[in-house]
Amino acid sequence: MRTSRETVTFKQPFTLSGIEGDLPPGTYDVETDEVLIADLSFVAWRRVATTIHLRRAGVSQAHRVDAVDLDASLLRDAGLTVRGSGENPA
Repeated sequence: MRTSRETVTFKQPFTLSGIEGDLPPGTYDVETDEVLIADLSFVAWRRVATTIHLRRAGVSQAHRVDAVDLDASLLRDAGLTVRGSGENPA
């Protein structure tokens, strides 16, 4: 298994399924866990978990989230249309 870490920034309040309420704009740490797919003629990895780290009232919390949902929220925040969502940029 391998874990990659990145920082994402939201300019507007946003929501993620599985987390109650709106989340404030800001910078968040995200970890992605992947496992090596065996028995292929090339190296490939499969994402098995995505975790966002939230700080609320001085307490750090880690929440597993759907990576597609996180990516869609980032696109909406950037003012881009999420394909297939039926939403238009504001």
